[in-house]
Amino acid sequence: MSTMSTAGIVATMPRHVTTAEGLAITSFRLASNRRRFDTRENKWVDLDTNWFTVVAFRQLAQNTHDSIHKGDRVVVAGRVRVREWENDSSTGTAVEIEAESLGHDLLWGTTEYTKNTRLVEQLESEDDPEVA
Repeated sequence: MSTMSTAGIVATMPRHVTTAEGLAITSFRLASNRRRFDTRENKWVDLDTNWFTVVAFRQLAQNTHDSIHKGDRVVVAGRVRVREWENDSSTGTAVEIEAESLGHDLLWGTTEYTKNTRLVEQLESEDDPEVA
């Protein structure tokens, strides 16, 4: 799979589920507008909008569920999957990003960061050979 990063606006309320096996999954639609500066009009203009389905798993899914809301501007990096789909009346192409990193776009606002204490302790103990 290819990787990419993009910025955009969360266009749907993030949907969070936990599978029977305990896997947390959060997904939402992301609208990413291309822009260019129009020198004749002396202003930025929006071009086409690219639509992505963003999917996060495990701890990133939980953090996304707790932190990201419809209308937020975010930056997403992850693996891309493009697939064709069809239903009774139409066909199309879906572009999905399996998020590896996801957060607020600080160009547009501020945010307050809180560490996941349990996750930090777990990662530190994995790095420390004396903790076992």
